[in-house]
Amino acid sequence: MFKRKPTRQAKIDTLIGARTRINGDVEFSGGLHLDGCINGNVRGEASDTAFLSVSEQGCIEGSVFSPDIVLNGIVKGDIEASIRVVLGKKARVLGNVHYTVIETAVGAQINGKLIHLASVKSPVDEASPDGALE
Repeated sequence: MFKRKPTRQAKIDTLIGARTRINGDVEFSGGLHLDGCINGNVRGEASDTAFLSVSEQGCIEGSVFSPDIVLNGIVKGDIEASIRVVLGKKARVLGNVHYTVIETAVGAQINGKLIHLASVKSPVDEASPDGALE
């Protein structure tokens, strides 16, 4: 009846170990796997290849922007995933989740709003043909 699209295998280019703590923003391209903690915002390149994976030991205290995210740890901040976000059973989000496609396992916790990116409209989209807001 319903066929699930197979998940793509992401190539991990960067690994941040469990005993590592980064204070500051992190920008990456390709794949990033986090076992440690980041105290700052995490931003993946806007291309389709940017992928963020956070293990059960991993934590981020800041906003997360990446096209593709798999979360099993903790994020204390907003998440924005333009392609897909997967929340594992140990995932904890203390903030809003902006998503296009979301997959949530039983046990995942979100303390914030779920906001579908396709449903967000700009004031220009809501304007009538003559340019006036309705």
